[in-house]
Amino acid sequence: MYICDMYEQSLKYHCQRYSNNSKPLFSDEEILTIYFFVGHEQKYTLIKDIHNFAKEYLRDWFPNLVSYQTFNYRLNRMAGAVRELSSQLLRMFRPSDCQDDTVIVDSMPIITCCGRNRTGKVARDIADKGYCSTKNLYYHGLKLHMVGYRRKGHLPHPCQIALSPASENDLKVFQSECMPDLFNKKIFADKIYRSNDYWEQERRDKANEFYAPVKSIKGAPEEEKQRSKAADDIYSQAVSSVREPIEALFSWLNEKTNIQRASKCRSTCGLLIHTMGKVAIAFLYLIFNY
Repeated sequence: MYICDMYEQSLKYHCQRYSNNSKPLFSDEEILTIYFFVGHEQKYTLIKDIHNFAKEYLRDWFPNLVSYQTFNYRLNRMAGAVRELSSQLLRMFRPSDCQDDTVIVDSMPIITCCGRNRTGKVARDIADKGYCSTKNLYYHGLKLHMVGYRRKGHLPHPCQIALSPASENDLKVFQSECMPDLFNKKIFADKIYRSNDYWEQERRDKANEFYAPVKSIKGAPEEEKQRSKAADDIYSQAVSSVREPIEALFSWLNEKTNIQRASKCRSTCGLLIHTMGKVAIAFLYLIFNY
């Protein structure tokens, strides 16, 4: 019923067709309901498995269920509605213990294929080749960028989610997609987000304070490195301990939905459904089970 209510309130404006066939026998609302209900309750991550379950066990609820090919085609056309639902879930079900003044920033790869010499052929308008230093992996695909409110003793609660091609620099994406909405925050991030000039400007203009592990300076004298090593190590360890929960959030998200593995996506819309649909399913699980 929740998906039906959300569809009537806002989702239909992101996917409804304004044509002579705007009211098919099997509606877009039913497609979204099946996708999220089966994905949430049965933990299925593949659209084929979701459709097979609905065909086998939900015929009484959905007597006009269409074929898998039609179901998949129509679901892929609703990427905008799925993205809107993901945003609304994160905004409407925000836990009360979120620390409003502290956010954690990071990104994770969404992989359509991997290998240094591999050239991806899927969703080239939004995906390209990049490198993940954490996994020491060259891959073709996307990056999922996330900004989350810190919660002591719990996983962070995402407040912003953005997608970018794999080759995009994390700091540039963060600047353009996330920073306009952040004011008077303590921002904890990885080394790649370091930029002294940019963060000094942010501190003056918007009172944002930036914290990241210390990045060694190339060409610095060895004596200088050794002199500051102890203090730098303690500072980096303290920052990393605050950042650690968002890495746990990514691990939990991938464990529940297998979101990083997008090798079966065959189109731009399919890749968007794979990514934002799994984010929505994961947070439906959080909302209704915790």
